Amino acid sequence: MRTRLLFVRHGESVHRVEGVVGGPHGCRGLTDAGHHQAHRLAGRLRDELAAAGPVAVYSSVLRRAVETAWPIAGALGVSPVADCGLCAWHTPPYADGLPATRFQTDHATAGGGVFRPFEEGNETWAELVVRVSRAIMDIAHRHRGGTVVLVGHTETVEGSFHALAAQPMFRAFDVAVAMASITEWTTDDDPTGWPPARWTLRRFSDVS
Repeated sequence: MRTRLLFVRHGESVHRVEGVVGGPHGCRGLTDAGHHQAHRLAGRLRDELAAAGPVAVYSSVLRRAVETAWPIAGALGVSPVADCGLCAWHTPPYADGLPATRFQTDHATAGGGVFRPFEEGNETWAELVVRVSRAIMDIAHRHRGGTVVLVGHTETVEGSFHALAAQPMFRAFDVAVAMASITEWTTDDDPTGWPPARWTLRRFSDVS
């Protein structure tokens, strides 16, 4: 049976507009435009997934993702499940709400990279990839043969390339993920079997 994972980036957020670090306290949810995007996307997914059978909805615990997930889950007739594994960077508490440029410059570390944090006390890229990939694979295992909407962040979508496409920790390319967009992966294999399942990228950053 086919396993279908649809990754949704949250709608326009207040922290992005204001240019601050959007951790658990710095994230103030969606803007009015972001709420409109979320509701429009909810209607689109309701129509697209009408014949898909039961659909599960997960989101990161950050307010901007939760506020995007609620109308989607409502349109699909389910309750969303919050999973911290789907979050963006786990930034240190001191940075939460700081101007993003100040965090990235005043608290930059020497020698930051894949296995060392770019800022003091921040999560490393490798730690983020492992955390997000683990969450994705746990969800895929839990819902193998089913359809899941995962509402998160650019980093969540990036994580899918590592978890599902076996990309190395340091990729030779970047991705630009549109707000309130859909990235879809499917497999007809056991999603957590060994050797690893072969996944197909059906669409990326789709806002049509």
